[in-house]
Amino acid sequence: MPKNVLHKIRDNMEQFSKGQKRIANYILSDYDKAAFMTASKLGRTAQVSESTVVRFAAMLGYPGYPSMQKALQEIVRSKLTSIQRIEASDSQIKSADILGSVMQRDMDSLHTAIEHVDREEFARVVDKLVGAKRIYLLGVRSSSFLAGYLNFYFHLIFGNVTLVQNSAGGEIFEQLVRIGPGDVLVGISFPRYSKMAVNAVEFARDRGADVIAITDSKMSPLYQMASASLLVRSDMISFVDSMAAPLSLLNALIVAVGQQKKEETADAFSQLEQVWTKYDVFGVSEDE
Repeated sequence: MPKNVLHKIRDNMEQFSKGQKRIANYILSDYDKAAFMTASKLGRTAQVSESTVVRFAAMLGYPGYPSMQKALQEIVRSKLTSIQRIEASDSQIKSADILGSVMQRDMDSLHTAIEHVDREEFARVVDKLVGAKRIYLLGVRSSSFLAGYLNFYFHLIFGNVTLVQNSAGGEIFEQLVRIGPGDVLVGISFPRYSKMAVNAVEFARDRGADVIAITDSKMSPLYQMASASLLVRSDMISFVDSMAAPLSLLNALIVAVGQQKKEETADAFSQLEQVWTKYDVFGVSEDE
C-alpha cells in the first residue's frame, strides 16, 4: 500500500530541523485544518517562515507546496462529514460568483484527468470489458447515477450487463451471488467511500471476478482490491460531489468500448431507430 503524506512525515521526523518539526507536529495533530491552509498561513500557525514550509514539502519529495497540500486534502476528503465539507468549501468557493467558481473547479478537474489518467490502464480496462463473460456495474449513493449512466449505454453495446441496485443492504449480495471467474465488476466509489460498496467489491474479488475500480486515488479502498483501476480526481470539497470528471471518463470508456464492439453497437442502434420511428418515440412531426 503506498505511503500517504502523514506516513512520510512520521518516517522523516528525525531528519527535520527544529522549524520543520513544528510544521510536522502541527500537520500530524491537525491535518484536516492544515490541508486547506496556504503555505503562508501554515507557516504563521507553526511559527516558521513560508520558505520553511516550501522546503518542508520538497524534503518530503513533493515538487512544491501545492502538491503536498493536495496529498493532505486527498486524506481529508475521505473523512470529512457533510458539515465539515460545507465549512471547508467556504475557503474554496467564492460566494460572489458561485457559478463561476464551481464550473472553474470542474474544468480544473477535467484538465487534471486529461493529464493524469493512465492510457495503458484505460486500454486494459476496455479489453477486460470486451472480453468479460458478464459485466456487473456497482455504484452507491451519488455514484449510483454514474453506474446507471454506464448501464444505459452498455446495455446497447453488450447483452451481458447487470446493474447492481442498492435498494437494501442484503440485495446487493443477492444480485452478485452468481458472479465468478470470467466476470467483471465495475465498482465506482468516491469519498466518502461507502462501506457497502467496499464490501461488495471485496465479495466479487473473493469470488474470482475481475474488479475494475473507478475511483479517485491509490489510497481508495477500491483501488487496493482491483485488478485494473481508472483514477480521476475531484478537488472540490463540498457537500455536493463533483462528478464532471468521472462522467467525462465514463463517456470516453463508452466510446472506446463502442469502437471495439462496432458491429454490435451499430446493429443495436439500427434496431432502435426502427422502433423509435414506428412508435414516434421522439414525437417527430410529418413536416420534419
